[in-house]
Amino acid sequence: MNALRQAHFPPERNHLAAHVTLFHALPPSCEEELRQELTRLAAGPAPEGQVEGVMSLGRGTAIRLSSPALIGLREELAERFWPLLSAQDQHRPRLHVTVQNKVTAEAARALQAQLGPAIRAETFRFSGLGLHVYAGGPWHYVKSWSFRG
Repeated sequence: MNALRQAHFPPERNHLAAHVTLFHALPPSCEEELRQELTRLAAGPAPEGQVEGVMSLGRGTAIRLSSPALIGLREELAERFWPLLSAQDQHRPRLHVTVQNKVTAEAARALQAQLGPAIRAETFRFSGLGLHVYAGGPWHYVKSWSFRG
């Protein structure tokens, strides 16, 4: 997925490796508690995921994923931090890896047509959890936690 992202994501906007976003806007005030929760969750087994296919983002393209186990971890975090969640983060996410964004709708449709036959359903395990913060510019890496269980 990193190779797809590097090949198709606008390079001036591509500051992160391929990833699945679970939350968009947790406030900085919860960072220490969030670190503790991510440490706790990463001590468990790596959640299994399934590649489902290509997904349209309108002006972008993603690889659609499913993972009841990852959604379960996300729901634990959402319950813990519910009063702090933005409206966007109060909804269950559609799991995906963005490989192209902020392009024309025509360019997105062309990539979706190209990738559609090439993306095969496959099972995998997520390697870990990561924390990044946004301060008006590119995302800033904070820390990663590898699953250990």
